Amino acid sequence: MAEGYDTIVVGAGSAGCVLANRLTEDADRRVLLLEAGPRDGHPLIHMPVGFAKMTDGPLTWGFRTVPQKHADDREIPYAQGRVLGGSSSVNAQVYTRGHPSDYDRWARDEGAAGWGWDQVRDYFLRSEGNTFLAGDWHGTEGPLGVSNLHSPQPMTRAYVQACQQAGIPYNPDFNGPRQAGCGVYQTTTRDGRRCSAATAYLKPIRERANLTVRTDVLIERVAIANGRATGVEVFDGRTRRSLAASSEVILTAGALGSPKLMMLSGLGPAAHLAGHGIAVRADLPGVGRNLQDHFGIDIVAELTGHQSLDRYRSWWNAALAGIQYYAFGSGPVTSNVVEGGAFWYSGGADDPDAVPDLQFHFLAGAGAEAGVPSVRPGSSGVTLNSYNARPKARGTVRLRSDDPAAPVVVDPDFLGHPDDLAISAEGVRRSVEIFSQPAMARHVRAIRHPDGAIREAGDYAAYARRYGRTSYHPTGTCKMGTDDMAVVDPQLRVIGIDGLRICDSSVMPSLVGSNTNAPTIMIAEKAADLIRGNR
Repeated sequence: MAEGYDTIVVGAGSAGCVLANRLTEDADRRVLLLEAGPRDGHPLIHMPVGFAKMTDGPLTWGFRTVPQKHADDREIPYAQGRVLGGSSSVNAQVYTRGHPSDYDRWARDEGAAGWGWDQVRDYFLRSEGNTFLAGDWHGTEGPLGVSNLHSPQPMTRAYVQACQQAGIPYNPDFNGPRQAGCGVYQTTTRDGRRCSAATAYLKPIRERANLTVRTDVLIERVAIANGRATGVEVFDGRTRRSLAASSEVILTAGALGSPKLMMLSGLGPAAHLAGHGIAVRADLPGVGRNLQDHFGIDIVAELTGHQSLDRYRSWWNAALAGIQYYAFGSGPVTSNVVEGGAFWYSGGADDPDAVPDLQFHFLAGAGAEAGVPSVRPGSSGVTLNSYNARPKARGTVRLRSDDPAAPVVVDPDFLGHPDDLAISAEGVRRSVEIFSQPAMARHVRAIRHPDGAIREAGDYAAYARRYGRTSYHPTGTCKMGTDDMAVVDPQLRVIGIDGLRICDSSVMPSLVGSNTNAPTIMIAEKAADLIRGNR
């Protein structure tokens, strides 16, 4: 006999934690939240600096892309969180929302009625608990802690000055009326600790009688009967069981997990499903299509001394930093590593209606993330990452087999559009230019990646193809809309199937020009109102 609930939420990442909180505000609604990964007990999760150790390992899914034909045929590691809180428990904690025009584009051009900036802005503010900024552009009472870095690293300050010397003006608030400029990112931290979606939304309400949370559970498929989702089938490592949902099943497994579960459940491109022996419940050709991600390219500089966070790689400095953190809640452990940033233009900034198409992330260390080049052993370095904010290439997520435990086949088609390569190459050129400004140059012994042989546009393009990687922002694989590729309608209901919604980054019609955690939380906040009939 199936175990029953009103609503089953599949995936306890950013969106799933939000929905668990908001839906259980109705005491009569029984909610089950399922997560394939473990609980978020690892201490590195909660230390902001721990991000540098979290881009691979047991708390990620360990995906790799197929060989990227426009990126030197490389198989690129594709980290996604596999833990309570999802990627919000392992990401760099950068808080950016995108440009208002991103959401107006969804509503005006991409069939997502009701998702324009004026309709989503209040959901950003409702989620946000900003400890520094307030007013029309910021919320202060929301569950998600957002704060300024207490003491940015000296090299971060030098980077921000170098940006200004390169012609990029200072911007104290990337989420305010103006996105363009350089500055220090606000982060999803509170009191020197990471504020993941699990910390913000789930931890305060874990004792609600109408909420059940289960971790370490592999969700194998959605049960479909007579055109309606009736529950899910799961495996906990010992037994398989069916869990019934009398009201709705809500997929919040992310841009890789949600299309995978849809296809395993017979919902997706008919020919692809048939090729894996899966009975087709609904032919939805858009499932697994429209994959978009930011293709980040890093440049790395070796410093003249130990001015960056790299100096804490020695055991004695690391021990002192740990003592300072545990005793006073301060010091380098409170750094998210990716402290500085910028939004700027690959072309000129003269057009008053232009929207920044490049985003930069400055890391106060070298080789902080898996697969990123470092500097010579014993030296210290810094990293500047750039990416095209709105890539035009579109990739796919496909099943490897009908085995729910098998990883999906991920093909982002990085640099698959000529404009993507041109903008990416310009980002690399601008990065080198920033590191060459006086504020940075006085600290830089040499730019090690790329080396001095790179001087022309073609060299920058070749470097982008050789060293670019995911920025951990996959979106769009179950997009909302009204065209033939739409998977959900603007109410986030799966087209042609009752009782099933998708409420995560996979429903974005197109990628926003920023980090994607805050927009994913916004989607779930709005979804909660849609589900409860408040909008």
